[in-house]
Amino acid sequence: MMAKLDAHMHVWTLARGDYTWLTPEFSEIYRDFSIDDAWPEAEQADVEQCILVQAAATAAETDFLLSLAASDARVAGVVGWIDFQAGTAAEEVRCRAAQDNLVGIRPMIADLPDPNWILQDGCAPALKATSETGLVFDGHARPDLIRVMTTLAERYPDLSIVVNHAGKPPIASGALDDWRADIKALSACPNVSTKLSGLLTEAGARTDDAPIGAVVDHVASCFGHERVLWGSDWPVLTMAGSYGDWAAQSERLITQYFAGHEDAVWGANAARIYLENTGGRRGQT
Repeated sequence: MMAKLDAHMHVWTLARGDYTWLTPEFSEIYRDFSIDDAWPEAEQADVEQCILVQAAATAAETDFLLSLAASDARVAGVVGWIDFQAGTAAEEVRCRAAQDNLVGIRPMIADLPDPNWILQDGCAPALKATSETGLVFDGHARPDLIRVMTTLAERYPDLSIVVNHAGKPPIASGALDDWRADIKALSACPNVSTKLSGLLTEAGARTDDAPIGAVVDHVASCFGHERVLWGSDWPVLTMAGSYGDWAAQSERLITQYFAGHEDAVWGANAARIYLENTGGRRGQT
């Protein structure tokens, strides 16, 4: 059985107080979540390690995640946060890149009112430093940001970009034409990969294999088997389904659309993209 690496997992402790987006209206996930909460189902699905991804726009949360990574071999790496507009942003990127287990940076651009925020001149020093240090730029997802990611990728061809959740296709409405065209254009940039994650929470009632599979099929045809990474997006996932259910559905779809290359999508791609040239945990399984 192949070892799997979950390329997109979150944990949080509400008492830390910096998850500004996480309010009581998100009743299903408005509580503490730890790796231990996910691990019985993850282990049953043959997941051996995970990438923890930031959920708060603070340096303190990045330090919190790195502290977990330092003491838990299940954490292969951390995608953290840096204030890209700070005058010291480039220096901060270089300092963070030297830390063990920091493998990427994710500005929370989907939470900002200006979709072109990341393209402004003020973000250029941090983006250049991210590219030069080999850290991955995790693309916070929204359909209208896919074209922004294309511009970013063309502007910084040496920057490794991993777009979260396949750009959040509007599966629930079925209005996928724009998403299909934008994803195809994005995939022409060789420095961009994408995650098969977060799809159930975009699907509404259309969570069976046919509508989800149509998205996976398009992602596979655009990005091939070397630039697609599997992730759970747990615990946000629990708003739409269980870890076990998503892993089982992913097993069926990855077998169908990535036949012969399942290992790449389940973990080898994430290990290569996130861990080979960064401070990620060595000797991952």
